[in-house]
Amino acid sequence: MADFKNNRYFDLFSKQNDHQFVVGKSTYSERVEKLNKLQYAVEHTFRAQIKTALFKDLGKPEVEAELTEVYPIIGDIKHAKTYLHKWMRKQKVKTPLAMLGASSYYTYESKGVCLIISPWNFPFNLTFGPLISAIAAGNTAIIKPSEMTPHASALMAKIIKELFKEDEVAVVEGEVEVSTELLKLPFHHIFFTGSPTVGKIVMSAAAKNLTSVTLELGGKSPIIIDETANIDMAAKKIIWGKFLNCGQICVAPDYVLIHQSIKTEFIAACKKWLINFYRAHPSTSKSYGRIVSNKHLERLSAHINNAKDLKATFEVGGEVNADDKYIAPTIISDLNENATVLKEEIFGPILPILTYDALDECIAYVNSKDRPLALYVFSKHKGNTKTIIANTRAGGTCINNTIIHYANHHLPFGGVNTSGIGKSHGFFGFEAFSNKRAIVKQHTIGATEFLFPPYSKFKEKMARLTIKWF
Repeated sequence: MADFKNNRYFDLFSKQNDHQFVVGKSTYSERVEKLNKLQYAVEHTFRAQIKTALFKDLGKPEVEAELTEVYPIIGDIKHAKTYLHKWMRKQKVKTPLAMLGASSYYTYESKGVCLIISPWNFPFNLTFGPLISAIAAGNTAIIKPSEMTPHASALMAKIIKELFKEDEVAVVEGEVEVSTELLKLPFHHIFFTGSPTVGKIVMSAAAKNLTSVTLELGGKSPIIIDETANIDMAAKKIIWGKFLNCGQICVAPDYVLIHQSIKTEFIAACKKWLINFYRAHPSTSKSYGRIVSNKHLERLSAHINNAKDLKATFEVGGEVNADDKYIAPTIISDLNENATVLKEEIFGPILPILTYDALDECIAYVNSKDRPLALYVFSKHKGNTKTIIANTRAGGTCINNTIIHYANHHLPFGGVNTSGIGKSHGFFGFEAFSNKRAIVKQHTIGATEFLFPPYSKFKEKMARLTIKWF
Protein backbone atom coordinates (compact mmCIF):
# COMPACT_ATOMS: atom_id res chain seq x y z
CA MET A 1 0.00 0.00 0.00
CA ALA A 2 2.99 2.30 -0.48
CA ASP A 3 1.17 4.27 -3.17
CA PHE A 4 -1.31 5.53 -0.57
CA LYS A 5 1.10 6.80 2.08
CA ASN A 6 0.67 10.42 1.04
CA ASN A 7 -3.08 10.17 1.59
CA ARG A 8 -3.96 11.99 4.82
CA TYR A 9 -6.41 9.24 5.79
CA PHE A 10 -4.00 6.38 5.16
CA ASP A 11 -3.02 6.07 8.84
CA LEU A 12 -6.65 5.70 9.89
CA PHE A 13 -7.26 3.22 7.08
CA SER A 14 -4.15 1.27 8.10
CA LYS A 15 -5.29 1.02 11.72
CA GLN A 16 -8.58 -0.48 10.61
CA ASN A 17 -6.88 -2.67 8.02
CA ASP A 18 -4.55 -4.09 10.67
CA HIS A 19 -7.50 -4.72 12.99
CA GLN A 20 -9.92 -6.15 10.39
CA PHE A 21 -9.32 -9.83 11.15
CA VAL A 22 -9.80 -9.34 14.88
CA VAL A 23 -13.17 -7.73 14.17
CA GLY A 24 -13.95 -10.26 11.44
CA LYS A 25 -13.51 -13.16 13.90
CA SER A 26 -15.79 -11.53 16.49
CA THR A 27 -18.55 -13.74 17.86
CA TYR A 28 -22.30 -13.30 17.69
CA SER A 29 -22.31 -12.05 21.30
CA GLU A 30 -19.54 -9.52 20.64
CA ARG A 31 -21.34 -8.09 17.63
CA VAL A 32 -24.64 -7.90 19.51
CA GLU A 33 -22.86 -6.06 22.33
CA LYS A 34 -21.76 -3.39 19.83
CA LEU A 35 -25.27 -3.13 18.42
CA ASN A 36 -26.67 -2.79 21.93
CA LYS A 37 -24.33 0.14 22.64
CA LEU A 38 -25.43 1.89 19.46
CA GLN A 39 -29.09 1.20 20.23
CA TYR A 40 -28.85 2.64 23.74
CA ALA A 41 -27.03 5.72 22.45
CA VAL A 42 -29.70 6.48 19.84
CA GLU A 43 -32.72 5.45 21.90
CA HIS A 44 -31.69 7.07 25.17
CA THR A 45 -28.39 8.95 25.61
CA PHE A 46 -28.50 11.09 22.46
CA ARG A 47 -32.15 10.94 21.45
CA ALA A 48 -32.97 14.54 22.36
CA GLN A 49 -29.75 15.80 20.77
CA ILE A 50 -30.55 13.91 17.56
CA LYS A 51 -33.91 15.63 17.27
CA THR A 52 -32.36 19.04 17.99
CA ALA A 53 -29.68 18.55 15.35
CA LEU A 54 -32.27 17.50 12.76
CA PHE A 55 -34.35 20.58 13.46
CA LYS A 56 -31.33 22.86 13.13
CA ASP A 57 -30.22 21.28 9.85
CA LEU A 58 -33.55 20.50 8.18
CA GLY A 59 -36.30 22.08 10.25
CA LYS A 60 -37.47 18.52 10.75
CA PRO A 61 -40.56 18.21 12.99
CA GLU A 62 -40.07 16.10 16.11
CA VAL A 63 -42.54 13.40 15.04
CA GLU A 64 -40.80 13.05 11.67
CA ALA A 65 -37.46 12.83 13.44
CA GLU A 66 -38.76 10.02 15.63
CA LEU A 67 -40.45 8.09 12.82
CA THR A 68 -37.92 8.54 10.01
CA GLU A 69 -34.64 8.64 11.92
CA VAL A 70 -34.83 7.09 15.40
CA TYR A 71 -37.39 4.36 14.65
CA PRO A 72 -35.66 2.89 11.56
CA ILE A 73 -32.32 2.69 13.39
CA ILE A 74 -33.79 0.95 16.43
CA GLY A 75 -35.81 -1.33 14.14
CA ASP A 76 -32.70 -2.25 12.14
CA ILE A 77 -30.79 -3.12 15.29
CA LYS A 78 -33.59 -5.22 16.78
CA HIS A 79 -34.01 -7.09 13.50
CA ALA A 80 -30.27 -7.76 13.22
CA LYS A 81 -30.04 -9.02 16.81
CA THR A 82 -32.98 -11.36 16.22
CA TYR A 83 -31.57 -12.98 13.09
CA LEU A 84 -27.79 -12.50 13.27
CA HIS A 85 -27.14 -15.88 14.84
CA LYS A 86 -28.88 -17.53 11.87
CA TRP A 87 -27.08 -15.34 9.31
CA MET A 88 -23.66 -16.22 10.76
CA ARG A 89 -24.16 -19.98 10.55
CA LYS A 90 -22.51 -21.96 7.78
CA GLN A 91 -25.06 -22.72 5.08
CA LYS A 92 -24.95 -26.35 3.91
CA VAL A 93 -25.72 -27.05 0.25
CA LYS A 94 -26.02 -30.19 -1.85
CA THR A 95 -22.95 -31.77 -3.41
CA PRO A 96 -23.21 -33.34 -6.90
CA LEU A 97 -22.91 -37.11 -7.12
CA ALA A 98 -19.87 -36.65 -9.35
CA MET A 99 -18.14 -35.20 -6.25
CA LEU A 100 -18.96 -38.28 -4.15
CA GLY A 101 -17.03 -38.30 -0.90
CA ALA A 102 -17.20 -34.52 -0.37
CA SER A 103 -19.55 -32.09 1.40
CA SER A 104 -20.22 -28.44 0.58
CA TYR A 105 -21.22 -25.31 2.39
CA TYR A 106 -20.69 -21.56 2.33
CA THR A 107 -20.09 -19.00 5.02
CA TYR A 108 -20.53 -15.26 5.27
CA GLU A 109 -17.21 -13.68 6.17
CA SER A 110 -16.50 -9.99 6.68
CA LYS A 111 -15.26 -8.01 3.70
CA GLY A 112 -12.81 -5.98 5.79
CA VAL A 113 -12.44 -2.20 5.87
CA CYS A 114 -15.57 -0.45 4.62
CA LEU A 115 -16.33 3.13 3.65
CA ILE A 116 -19.82 4.50 4.29
CA ILE A 117 -20.62 7.79 2.53
CA SER A 118 -24.00 8.99 3.75
CA PRO A 119 -26.39 11.74 2.58
CA TRP A 120 -28.02 14.74 4.23
CA ASN A 121 -31.73 14.03 3.87
CA PHE A 122 -31.94 11.40 6.64
CA PRO A 123 -28.47 11.78 8.10
CA PHE A 124 -28.75 9.49 11.14
CA ASN A 125 -30.91 6.82 9.54
CA LEU A 126 -28.86 6.57 6.34
CA THR A 127 -25.55 6.55 8.22
CA PHE A 128 -26.31 4.21 11.09
CA GLY A 129 -28.41 1.87 8.91
CA PRO A 130 -25.43 0.75 6.78
CA LEU A 131 -23.21 0.82 9.88
CA ILE A 132 -25.52 -1.68 11.60
CA SER A 133 -25.11 -4.04 8.63
CA ALA A 134 -21.33 -3.51 8.61
CA ILE A 135 -21.08 -4.29 12.33
CA ALA A 136 -23.36 -7.33 12.01
CA ALA A 137 -21.13 -8.68 9.24
CA GLY A 138 -17.95 -8.12 11.29
CA ASN A 139 -16.33 -5.22 9.46
CA THR A 140 -14.46 -2.11 10.43
CA ALA A 141 -15.83 1.13 8.96
CA ILE A 142 -14.92 4.70 8.17
CA ILE A 143 -17.93 7.01 7.88
CA LYS A 144 -18.07 10.19 5.82
CA PRO A 145 -21.34 12.01 6.63
CA SER A 146 -22.70 14.91 4.59
CA GLU A 147 -21.28 18.37 5.17
CA MET A 148 -24.71 19.80 4.34
CA THR A 149 -26.09 18.77 7.74
CA PRO A 150 -23.27 19.98 10.04
CA HIS A 151 -25.12 19.59 13.34
CA ALA A 152 -26.08 15.98 12.56
CA SER A 153 -22.58 15.16 11.30
CA ALA A 154 -20.90 16.59 14.38
CA LEU A 155 -23.24 14.68 16.67
CA MET A 156 -22.65 11.41 14.81
CA ALA A 157 -18.90 11.95 15.16
CA LYS A 158 -19.38 12.44 18.91
CA ILE A 159 -21.55 9.32 19.25
CA ILE A 160 -19.14 7.12 17.32
CA LYS A 161 -16.12 8.41 19.23
CA GLU A 162 -17.80 7.58 22.54
CA LEU A 163 -18.86 4.09 21.45
CA PHE A 164 -15.99 2.76 19.35
CA LYS A 165 -12.21 2.84 19.04
CA GLU A 166 -11.08 4.39 15.77
CA ASP A 167 -9.46 1.15 14.60
CA GLU A 168 -13.00 -0.22 14.44
CA VAL A 169 -15.38 2.64 13.53
CA ALA A 170 -14.46 6.25 12.85
CA VAL A 171 -16.14 9.36 11.43
CA VAL A 172 -14.34 11.76 9.10
CA GLU A 173 -16.06 15.10 8.55
CA GLY A 174 -15.46 17.59 5.77
CA GLU A 175 -16.32 18.80 2.29
CA VAL A 176 -16.19 17.04 -1.06
CA GLU A 177 -12.39 16.89 -1.10
CA VAL A 178 -12.53 14.61 1.96
CA SER A 179 -14.65 12.09 0.07
CA THR A 180 -12.29 12.39 -2.90
CA GLU A 181 -9.28 11.50 -0.74
CA LEU A 182 -11.07 8.64 1.01
CA LEU A 183 -12.17 7.16 -2.32
CA LYS A 184 -8.54 6.80 -3.37
CA LEU A 185 -7.90 4.24 -0.62
CA PRO A 186 -8.27 0.49 -1.27
CA PHE A 187 -11.38 -0.19 0.80
CA HIS A 188 -12.87 -3.66 0.67
CA HIS A 189 -16.39 -2.31 0.26
CA ILE A 190 -17.98 1.09 -0.28
CA PHE A 191 -21.58 1.86 0.65
CA PHE A 192 -22.74 5.12 -0.91
CA THR A 193 -26.12 6.82 -0.66
CA GLY A 194 -26.72 9.84 -2.88
CA SER A 195 -27.40 10.97 -6.42
CA PRO A 196 -26.78 8.91 -9.58
CA THR A 197 -24.30 11.55 -10.76
CA VAL A 198 -22.10 11.19 -7.69
CA GLY A 199 -22.72 7.43 -7.68
CA LYS A 200 -20.90 7.20 -11.01
CA ILE A 201 -17.93 9.03 -9.50
CA VAL A 202 -17.88 6.65 -6.54
CA MET A 203 -18.09 3.59 -8.79
CA SER A 204 -15.32 4.91 -11.02
CA ALA A 205 -13.05 5.47 -8.01
CA ALA A 206 -13.89 2.03 -6.60
CA ALA A 207 -13.02 0.39 -9.92
CA LYS A 208 -9.40 1.55 -9.60
CA ASN A 209 -9.03 -0.72 -6.55
CA LEU A 210 -11.59 -3.32 -7.69
CA THR A 211 -13.60 -2.46 -4.60
CA SER A 212 -17.14 -3.79 -4.40
CA VAL A 213 -19.89 -1.19 -4.02
CA THR A 214 -23.44 -0.78 -2.85
CA LEU A 215 -24.97 2.31 -4.41
CA GLU A 216 -28.26 3.58 -3.06
CA LEU A 217 -29.21 6.22 -5.61
CA GLY A 218 -32.50 7.75 -6.74
CA GLY A 219 -34.31 8.84 -9.86
CA LYS A 220 -37.77 9.79 -10.98
CA SER A 221 -40.10 7.44 -9.12
CA PRO A 222 -43.53 7.46 -10.80
CA ILE A 223 -47.04 6.99 -9.45
CA ILE A 224 -49.59 5.35 -11.74
CA ILE A 225 -53.26 5.89 -10.83
CA ASP A 226 -55.91 4.15 -12.89
CA GLU A 227 -59.61 4.95 -13.11
CA THR A 228 -60.53 2.22 -10.56
CA ALA A 229 -58.43 3.69 -7.72
CA ASN A 230 -59.84 4.98 -4.46
CA ILE A 231 -59.06 8.62 -5.25
CA ASP A 232 -59.33 10.06 -1.76
CA MET A 233 -57.16 7.32 -0.25
CA ALA A 234 -54.63 7.70 -3.07
CA ALA A 235 -54.43 11.47 -2.58
CA LYS A 236 -53.95 11.11 1.17
CA LYS A 237 -51.07 8.65 0.87
CA ILE A 238 -49.43 10.45 -2.02
CA ILE A 239 -49.48 13.81 -0.26
CA TRP A 240 -47.98 12.19 2.83
CA GLY A 241 -45.27 10.34 0.86
CA LYS A 242 -44.43 13.31 -1.34
CA PHE A 243 -44.20 16.10 1.21
CA LEU A 244 -42.66 14.17 4.11
CA ASN A 245 -39.26 15.79 4.78
CA CYS A 246 -40.22 18.42 2.18
CA GLY A 247 -39.98 15.81 -0.56
CA GLN A 248 -36.27 15.32 0.14
CA ILE A 249 -36.52 11.52 0.05
CA CYS A 250 -34.93 9.17 -2.47
CA VAL A 251 -38.15 7.12 -2.72
CA ALA A 252 -40.48 10.15 -2.76
CA PRO A 253 -43.08 10.06 -5.55
CA ASP A 254 -41.54 12.16 -8.32
CA TYR A 255 -44.51 12.54 -10.67
CA VAL A 256 -48.08 11.29 -11.11
CA LEU A 257 -49.49 9.56 -14.18
CA ILE A 258 -53.26 9.59 -13.74
CA HIS A 259 -56.11 8.54 -15.99
CA GLN A 260 -57.47 11.75 -17.51
CA SER A 261 -61.04 10.99 -16.37
CA ILE A 262 -60.17 11.36 -12.65
CA LYS A 263 -57.58 14.15 -12.74
CA THR A 264 -59.88 16.93 -11.46
CA GLU A 265 -61.24 14.84 -8.60
CA PHE A 266 -57.74 13.76 -7.61
CA ILE A 267 -56.38 17.32 -7.51
CA ALA A 268 -59.31 18.41 -5.35
CA ALA A 269 -58.56 15.53 -2.95
CA CYS A 270 -54.87 16.49 -2.85
CA LYS A 271 -55.76 20.07 -1.91
CA LYS A 272 -58.00 18.78 0.86
CA TRP A 273 -55.28 16.62 2.36
CA LEU A 274 -52.65 19.35 2.08
CA ILE A 275 -54.82 21.60 4.21
CA ASN A 276 -55.55 18.71 6.57
CA PHE A 277 -51.83 17.97 7.05
CA TYR A 278 -50.29 21.44 6.95
CA ARG A 279 -53.24 23.85 7.30
CA ALA A 280 -53.94 26.68 4.88
CA HIS A 281 -50.48 28.19 5.39
CA PRO A 282 -47.81 25.45 5.50
CA SER A 283 -45.11 28.06 6.20
CA THR A 284 -46.51 28.38 9.72
CA SER A 285 -47.08 24.64 10.24
CA LYS A 286 -44.94 22.82 12.76
CA SER A 287 -45.44 19.67 10.68
CA TYR A 288 -43.67 20.94 7.57
CA GLY A 289 -39.87 21.08 7.23
CA ARG A 290 -37.46 23.18 5.20
CA ILE A 291 -35.07 22.82 2.26
CA VAL A 292 -31.59 21.78 3.38
CA SER A 293 -29.56 24.55 1.73
CA ASN A 294 -29.68 27.66 -0.42
CA LYS A 295 -28.16 25.68 -3.28
CA HIS A 296 -31.03 23.20 -3.30
CA LEU A 297 -33.60 25.96 -2.80
CA GLU A 298 -32.24 27.73 -5.90
CA ARG A 299 -32.37 24.48 -7.88
CA LEU A 300 -36.00 23.87 -6.92
CA SER A 301 -36.92 27.52 -7.51
CA ALA A 302 -35.51 27.19 -11.03
CA HIS A 303 -37.89 24.29 -11.69
CA ILE A 304 -40.84 26.38 -10.48
CA ASN A 305 -39.83 29.38 -12.60
CA ASN A 306 -39.31 27.18 -15.64
CA ALA A 307 -42.82 25.72 -15.24
CA LYS A 308 -44.25 29.24 -14.90
CA ASP A 309 -42.43 30.37 -18.05
CA LEU A 310 -43.95 27.41 -19.91
CA LYS A 311 -47.47 28.40 -18.73
CA ALA A 312 -48.06 25.32 -16.59
CA THR A 313 -51.00 25.31 -14.19
CA PHE A 314 -50.08 25.67 -10.52
CA GLU A 315 -52.91 23.84 -8.78
CA VAL A 316 -51.46 24.78 -5.41
CA GLY A 317 -48.24 26.27 -4.06
CA GLY A 318 -45.36 27.77 -5.99
CA GLU A 319 -44.38 30.22 -3.24
CA VAL A 320 -40.71 30.50 -2.24
CA ASN A 321 -39.17 32.23 0.77
CA ALA A 322 -35.41 32.07 0.41
CA ASP A 323 -34.73 33.63 3.81
CA ASP A 324 -36.58 30.78 5.52
CA LYS A 325 -35.46 28.08 3.02
CA TYR A 326 -39.16 27.50 2.45
CA ILE A 327 -40.88 26.19 -0.64
CA ALA A 328 -44.62 25.64 -0.37
CA PRO A 329 -46.07 22.21 -1.16
CA THR A 330 -46.56 22.59 -4.91
CA ILE A 331 -48.72 20.66 -7.39
CA ILE A 332 -48.35 21.44 -11.10
CA SER A 333 -50.38 20.22 -14.08
CA ASP A 334 -50.59 20.98 -17.83
CA LEU A 335 -46.82 20.73 -18.11
CA ASN A 336 -44.90 21.12 -21.34
CA GLU A 337 -42.81 18.05 -22.09
CA ASN A 338 -39.71 20.25 -22.02
CA ALA A 339 -40.28 21.33 -18.42
CA THR A 340 -37.13 20.73 -16.39
CA VAL A 341 -39.20 19.30 -13.55
CA LEU A 342 -40.01 16.35 -15.83
CA LYS A 343 -36.40 15.72 -16.80
CA GLU A 344 -34.49 15.71 -13.51
CA GLU A 345 -35.10 14.06 -10.15
CA ILE A 346 -36.99 16.70 -8.15
CA PHE A 347 -35.98 15.86 -4.57
CA GLY A 348 -38.22 18.56 -3.17
CA PRO A 349 -41.87 19.53 -2.53
CA ILE A 350 -43.00 19.76 -6.16
CA LEU A 351 -45.44 17.24 -7.63
CA PRO A 352 -46.07 17.24 -11.40
CA ILE A 353 -49.30 15.64 -12.64
CA LEU A 354 -49.51 14.08 -16.09
CA THR A 355 -52.54 12.36 -17.63
CA TYR A 356 -52.97 9.33 -19.87
CA ASP A 357 -55.79 7.67 -21.79
CA ALA A 358 -54.52 4.10 -22.16
CA LEU A 359 -52.41 2.05 -19.77
CA ASP A 360 -49.98 1.07 -22.54
CA GLU A 361 -49.28 4.77 -23.13
CA CYS A 362 -48.58 5.22 -19.43
CA ILE A 363 -46.22 2.24 -19.26
CA ALA A 364 -44.36 3.43 -22.36
CA TYR A 365 -43.77 6.81 -20.72
CA VAL A 366 -42.30 5.21 -17.59
CA ASN A 367 -40.08 2.93 -19.67
CA SER A 368 -38.79 5.87 -21.71
CA LYS A 369 -36.93 7.06 -18.61
CA ASP A 370 -34.20 5.53 -16.46
CA ARG A 371 -35.30 2.71 -14.18
CA PRO A 372 -36.58 4.23 -10.94
CA LEU A 373 -35.80 3.42 -7.34
CA ALA A 374 -39.52 3.02 -6.64
CA LEU A 375 -42.75 2.73 -8.61
CA TYR A 376 -46.18 3.21 -7.04
CA VAL A 377 -49.50 1.87 -8.29
CA PHE A 378 -52.97 2.91 -7.11
CA SER A 379 -55.64 0.62 -8.48
CA LYS A 380 -58.39 -1.79 -7.51
CA HIS A 381 -57.89 -3.67 -10.78
CA LYS A 382 -55.63 -6.70 -10.22
CA GLY A 383 -55.08 -7.13 -13.94
CA ASN A 384 -53.86 -3.56 -14.35
CA THR A 385 -51.53 -3.88 -11.39
CA LYS A 386 -50.05 -7.12 -12.74
CA THR A 387 -49.64 -5.57 -16.19
CA ILE A 388 -47.79 -2.56 -14.80
CA ILE A 389 -45.43 -4.64 -12.66
CA ALA A 390 -44.74 -7.16 -15.44
CA ASN A 391 -43.98 -4.48 -18.03
CA THR A 392 -41.84 -2.08 -15.98
CA ARG A 393 -38.67 -2.34 -13.90
CA ALA A 394 -38.01 -0.64 -10.56
CA GLY A 395 -36.03 -1.14 -7.38
CA GLY A 396 -39.22 -1.55 -5.32
CA THR A 397 -42.97 -1.09 -5.62
CA CYS A 398 -45.89 -0.25 -3.35
CA ILE A 399 -49.47 -0.98 -4.37
CA ASN A 400 -52.01 1.46 -2.96
CA ASN A 401 -49.43 3.19 -0.79
CA THR A 402 -46.13 5.06 -0.99
CA ILE A 403 -42.62 4.64 0.51
CA ILE A 404 -43.61 2.09 3.21
CA HIS A 405 -41.70 -0.75 1.55
CA TYR A 406 -38.56 0.92 2.92
CA ALA A 407 -39.67 0.10 6.47
CA ASN A 408 -39.93 -3.69 5.98
CA HIS A 409 -36.64 -5.19 7.19
CA HIS A 410 -37.51 -8.49 5.51
CA LEU A 411 -37.47 -6.90 2.04
CA PRO A 412 -34.38 -5.97 0.03
CA PHE A 413 -34.06 -2.25 -0.51
CA GLY A 414 -32.21 -0.77 -3.46
CA GLY A 415 -32.42 0.34 -7.04
CA VAL A 416 -31.66 -1.02 -10.47
CA ASN A 417 -29.09 0.39 -12.89
CA THR A 418 -29.11 4.20 -12.56
CA SER A 419 -31.22 4.06 -9.38
CA GLY A 420 -28.76 1.83 -7.58
CA ILE A 421 -26.58 -1.26 -7.42
CA GLY A 422 -26.94 -3.84 -4.67
CA LYS A 423 -29.47 -4.20 -1.87
CA SER A 424 -29.58 -3.28 1.79
CA HIS A 425 -31.66 -3.67 4.97
CA GLY A 426 -31.89 -6.70 7.20
CA PHE A 427 -30.25 -9.82 5.83
CA PHE A 428 -29.64 -8.07 2.50
CA GLY A 429 -27.53 -5.41 4.24
CA PHE A 430 -25.61 -8.12 6.11
CA GLU A 431 -25.03 -9.87 2.80
CA ALA A 432 -23.87 -6.66 1.10
CA PHE A 433 -21.10 -6.26 3.70
CA SER A 434 -20.13 -9.95 3.55
CA ASN A 435 -18.16 -12.20 1.25
CA LYS A 436 -20.02 -15.42 0.54
CA ARG A 437 -17.18 -17.94 0.74
CA ALA A 438 -17.68 -21.36 -0.87
CA ILE A 439 -16.10 -24.33 0.91
CA VAL A 440 -15.84 -27.99 -0.17
CA LYS A 441 -14.49 -30.62 2.22
CA GLN A 442 -13.22 -33.94 0.90
CA HIS A 443 -13.93 -36.78 3.34
CA THR A 444 -12.92 -39.88 1.36
CA ILE A 445 -11.24 -40.62 -1.92
CA GLY A 446 -13.01 -38.61 -4.60
CA ALA A 447 -14.58 -40.05 -7.73
CA THR A 448 -12.83 -37.42 -9.85
CA GLU A 449 -9.46 -38.89 -8.88
CA PHE A 450 -10.15 -41.81 -11.20
CA LEU A 451 -10.06 -39.36 -14.10
CA PHE A 452 -6.68 -37.80 -13.27
CA PRO A 453 -3.88 -38.09 -15.87
CA PRO A 454 -2.46 -40.02 -17.56
CA TYR A 455 -5.52 -40.19 -19.81
CA SER A 456 -6.61 -43.32 -21.59
CA LYS A 457 -9.47 -44.55 -23.76
CA PHE A 458 -11.12 -45.93 -20.63
CA LYS A 459 -10.91 -42.55 -18.86
CA GLU A 460 -12.20 -40.84 -21.99
CA LYS A 461 -15.22 -43.14 -21.91
CA MET A 462 -15.71 -42.47 -18.16
CA ALA A 463 -15.58 -38.72 -18.80
CA ARG A 464 -18.33 -39.01 -21.42
CA LEU A 465 -20.46 -41.09 -19.05
CA THR A 466 -19.90 -38.53 -16.28
CA ILE A 467 -21.06 -35.73 -18.56
CA LYS A 468 -24.10 -37.75 -19.65
CA TRP A 469 -25.31 -39.01 -16.28
CA PHE A 470 -23.94 -36.66 -13.65
